[in-house]
Amino acid sequence: MLKTVEDLSATKKRLNIEIPTWAIESKIKDSLEKVRQKAKIPGFRPGKTPMNIIEKHFGKSVEAEAVEKIIPEFYEQAIKEAGIVPVSRPVLDGGIDFRRHHPLSLVLTVEIRPKIEDLDYTNIQVKDTPIVVSDPEIDTSLERMRELKATYEIADKEIETDDLITVDYEIRYDDQTMSAKDQVLKVGVEGLPKEITESLKAKKAGETVEVEVQFPEDFHVKNLAGKKASVKNIIKAVKKKNLPAVDNEFAKDMGFENLEGLRVGVKVEIEKAKKEQVLKTQRDEILEKLVGEHDFDVPDSMLEKELSAMVNEVKAAKKSDKDEAVLRAELRPEAVKTVKVMILLSVIGEKEGITVTDEELKEKIIDISQRVSMSPESLMKVYIQKDGSLDGLRNSLYGQKVMDFLVSKATQVKGE
Repeated sequence: MLKTVEDLSATKKRLNIEIPTWAIESKIKDSLEKVRQKAKIPGFRPGKTPMNIIEKHFGKSVEAEAVEKIIPEFYEQAIKEAGIVPVSRPVLDGGIDFRRHHPLSLVLTVEIRPKIEDLDYTNIQVKDTPIVVSDPEIDTSLERMRELKATYEIADKEIETDDLITVDYEIRYDDQTMSAKDQVLKVGVEGLPKEITESLKAKKAGETVEVEVQFPEDFHVKNLAGKKASVKNIIKAVKKKNLPAVDNEFAKDMGFENLEGLRVGVKVEIEKAKKEQVLKTQRDEILEKLVGEHDFDVPDSMLEKELSAMVNEVKAAKKSDKDEAVLRAELRPEAVKTVKVMILLSVIGEKEGITVTDEELKEKIIDISQRVSMSPESLMKVYIQKDGSLDGLRNSLYGQKVMDFLVSKATQVKGE
């Protein structure tokens, strides 16, 4: 049972718990009886061995097992009595001094979810932006679809932007030479130095082009990054791009009855994307206001976990070569904000009785697996390998449900 709760900070408590003798002895007695039913002691049938002999052979191991089982039970009871929500595993202070026929006293330090005073999360004002889809937007989307259906054919013509060309190239820099044959390039593509693109335009298959190039510092070929080089291209073939006409036949290829149906379908998709963007903006508005209007400390363990994840993500993506200490200092404010959001959503969801059922989790797994072309079983393995369980996905779905609730309770203010 819980004896005392000591406030170490707004996010850390020290619990003094006493497990009564009767509870320990009852647990030991039950365990010893289970052992007696299975134990094979010479001279006795299973279940008939005197208890003093069972205790002599198995007492110490049974006692250790009983204590190991009973501590979590009384810890769970204690945190309920204290009215706290732990966010990390408890730390045992001073060890375990177990003696038979005596109560067991424990001192545990635990980080908890902070209490948020005067939590107000209804009628938050968000901008309700009208959804309008213009004809030019539909035309732009159709043009992108045409690009996806583009074909290329050999042509006896001068090179223009968007042509595909086949070249043998040779690059000389710092007394070194890099060369390759039958390389296919798209003229005008981002990432290719402008000097090379301009030197190729208006040329034809069979011609050789040489140009001096200053490669940018962030060029994707590391050996050439920041280098000044001489580039020679032998043009072997030129292919021009053919774009399909946007007509009824094109619409049928895209799965629609006619062009008008295609335009309607494109409009619906654009509206859907715009609605999702408005919803995202509203969610961001709500979170900004919730974090801004409720000041509270965050648990060190949650902050450390989030900060480490952010630093690891930056390093993995090679977005910065800064020292880790500098990175942590820069990312700390964003990590604090993220943890505050997690805590706020947790508290609000709990107050509103929001939960994620196993069926909802299953549906989410199926939805994601279909979008990433992976079997549900394989996707589950990915999450389990990453987080050790499906709790990460469940928490993500929980957060989405809480956000949907907050948006439904917000006050929509007409925007432009």
